[in-house]
This record gives sequence, structure tokens and C-alpha cells, in this order.
Amino acid sequence: MHSSVTYAVIRGYYGKGLEWIGSECVGCTSYYKDSLKNKFSMTLDSSNKRVTLNGQNMQPEDTAVYFCARDSQ
Repeated sequence: MHSSVTYAVIRGYYGKGLEWIGSECVGCTSYYKDSLKNKFSMTLDSSNKRVTLNGQNMQPEDTAVYFCARDSQ
């Protein structure tokens, strides 16, 4: 995985559109939506090109489809 590759996690609610959760890359600063930065964290495993999203204190309103997107610059 090249260090300029950025991963972002978004979630989609039925009938409500998409919500950006955060983004991260190897060797870069992590960014999270202010209202969600204490709820979610992302872990990158560069050797396996894997992103893990961890959620804390999940509630019924967190029910959504979660997506991971990659952007290579």
C-alpha cells in the first residue's frame, strides 16, 4: 500500500443519503466528523490492505450500510 492512498468510511441511511465518518492514510493525519470522532475509529493494516472500522456505544440510529472507499493520489 502506498502512503498516498487515503481510505474513507461513509455510511448510508435508507432514504436519507450518505454521511462521511472519517478518513485515514498510512503516515497521515486521521480526520473524523466532529460529531462522530469519539464514536468511531479506523485501523489500517497496510500489509493486508485492510481497513477496520470500530464503533463504540452503537445505538439503533447507527443502523446503516457502511462503505469503505479508497482514493489514490
